[in-house]
Amino acid sequence: MRCSKCSYLECALESRHSEYLTACSRTLRRVSPELAAYDLVEMERARSELDMHRSVCVSAIAAAALMRSLVPVS
Repeated sequence: MRCSKCSYLECALESRHSEYLTACSRTLRRVSPELAAYDLVEMERARSELDMHRSVCVSAIAAAALMRSLVPVS
């Protein structure tokens, strides 16, 4: 079961990441390095919001526990 807020925040992060990559393109970077810096800050803000939500989200915690249980111990 997926949490709808996790899904929303993941989409927001993907969108910000895409905007950042566009801002970093060679043509745009020459025109406005400030835009690339702004998009980087917004991308990191989206990542932080997702991480903060995942730290308290029952669904995300259960998924992380399941993934840890599937990883073989060496």
